[in-house]
Amino acid sequence: MKLIVGLGNFGNEYKRTRHNLGFLVIDELEKRWNLSFKEEPSAFYSTLFINEEKIIIAKPKLFMNNSGKVIKGIANYFKVDLNDLIIFVDDKDQDMGSIKIVNKGGHGGQNGIRNIIENFKSNDFLRVKGGIGSDKNIATSSYVLGKWNEEQLKILPNLVSKLADIAEDFVQGKNFNELTNKYNEKK
Repeated sequence: MKLIVGLGNFGNEYKRTRHNLGFLVIDELEKRWNLSFKEEPSAFYSTLFINEEKIIIAKPKLFMNNSGKVIKGIANYFKVDLNDLIIFVDDKDQDMGSIKIVNKGGHGGQNGIRNIIENFKSNDFLRVKGGIGSDKNIATSSYVLGKWNEEQLKILPNLVSKLADIAEDFVQGKNFNELTNKYNEKK
């Protein structure tokens, strides 16, 4: 069993913000896999079977900074091992459109990841960071909660597509090393 989670902030005022990149990945998977989501008080989720393995796809409804409790609850309910969890999240410390896959490690200043680590009392899970860039003239919170600019909107569809490809490879059984070899950008 595998659990795929996209991080973001629930609500119309956040819908087209940079911080909701993880939700866009889940939306792309919804289209690709023709999913229908169930609404629970703390999350939207859907299930399907790929190669006879149950896959759970989720978007927490709490603010990103509190999403760890929801994700842990879903993982516990479905009895998903931490090794079978993958999180999709934005990263302001990466160039727009770049991708970085991380296993273990710290939160890197990303409060959603920080909250997941706190709730699981472990950092041993896959996270896929999509670069959203930054602007040193804008406060971090204003930037990540801001809307995509025109240049970013040109790059965004390709980024979301690649991130969804990673989710598909993950459910096909590709491990951390295989995913990083295929998707992490070589410097």
